Amino acid sequence: MSENGQIASDAVLRAALRKATWRLVPLIALGYGCAYMDRINISYASLQMDRDLHFSSTVYGFGAGLFFLSYAACEVPSNLLLYRFGARRWLSRIMVTWGVIAMAMMFVRTPWQFYAVRFLLGVAEAGFFPGIVFYLMQWFPADLRARTITRFYISLPLSSAVMGAIAGALLNLQGKLHLAGWQWLFLVEALPAVLLGLVFLTLLPDGPATAPWLTEPERRSILAAVESDSAPSVHHDRDSLAPAFRDRRVWLLGGFMLLMLASNYACTFSAPAILQAATSLSTVHVGLVLTGINLLAAAAMLWNGRRSDRTGERHWHIIPACLVVAVGFFTCGLAPSAAGVVLGVAAVTIGYTSMQGPLFAIPSTFLNGKSAAAGIAVMNTIAIVGGFAGPYWMGFAKDLTGAYRFGLLAMAAPMLVAAAIMLYLSRYAIRIVRPAAVPSLGADALESPNV
Repeated sequence: MSENGQIASDAVLRAALRKATWRLVPLIALGYGCAYMDRINISYASLQMDRDLHFSSTVYGFGAGLFFLSYAACEVPSNLLLYRFGARRWLSRIMVTWGVIAMAMMFVRTPWQFYAVRFLLGVAEAGFFPGIVFYLMQWFPADLRARTITRFYISLPLSSAVMGAIAGALLNLQGKLHLAGWQWLFLVEALPAVLLGLVFLTLLPDGPATAPWLTEPERRSILAAVESDSAPSVHHDRDSLAPAFRDRRVWLLGGFMLLMLASNYACTFSAPAILQAATSLSTVHVGLVLTGINLLAAAAMLWNGRRSDRTGERHWHIIPACLVVAVGFFTCGLAPSAAGVVLGVAAVTIGYTSMQGPLFAIPSTFLNGKSAAAGIAVMNTIAIVGGFAGPYWMGFAKDLTGAYRFGLLAMAAPMLVAAAIMLYLSRYAIRIVRPAAVPSLGADALESPNV
């Protein structure tokens, strides 16, 4: 191809990727933000619900974590069904189902009802996150995936920030229309998921080949760019599942993510109660503190994801974050003052959030096609068990000792082990080198959508 032809080809791809970024990433971010909000809003609801329904910390921790067991059991089948039926229909189905079940939390009265609804919520939401990661792999070349993932995953800290800002107001609706404040919280925060599910069904294409807003040259350029750098380290049938189950990196990454999620959710599901106990602040002010922490976490996520893409390195953008989380748990457990506890919670939240972009860009360096869908789901299935272990451990430790200190100190250990696993995995690292045919979007990628 001549130099002018290459420049024209690069311009077409750049325009196509800008369109994809603006039309897909904000919509997906809103969907994942709703999912995360409905998953963890019991951390705020518990400030009233546990008292009203006489739930112990162990009952709360078990119910909070039970979501993740059913989620894990249904993860691989859900992702394979997405591969079969297409992202548009399957992701829409997930969102509408989990929204309806999340609303049902307002009718819980007994521990067993609490367990049942949390279990069903996990079944409904299973496959959503790995499905999104797999879906974005079909649109964006390898050197752009960390920042692309951070651009939708930014909804995690931002949804936490929004939840912190509005949770107090919703809990203060206590008695309105004969509903408790925690019932209002579940009702109001679940409704957007149902509405967005219908939007997904209308606006989300199954892939570049079916996107009506791409021109034919743009469609071909995206498909060629993604194909040109798919899983350079493996040579196998794209429709084979076997590589995903044979590769030790899948299992090691799954183990890493299990430890990471156990630590994160141990903190996340207890953070409002931990901060309220340490600071004696009202629910509204605790929410505002967590809002500020999550805004800082969002900035850290964007910075680390972009830096990882620019350097082409993943593992050493994750290991320091693991150590920050471990230090945060030690600080929470040992801090003699309220300020120390706040700083500890901030370190855990910011460290965990900042590593997500580089982490979820790793699988696409050694998996592709159907094996990528299965491999990501396998990793997430292993990982999600940590989501059960962390909250249950914190509830059990709280009832056993009467305080959160011991539970927090113990959760530093998993993150030290996680750092060691990632150090070991770095020996397999493949630095992403941008092919000549795949131009970077650059820092101005989101500034000029040209759609």
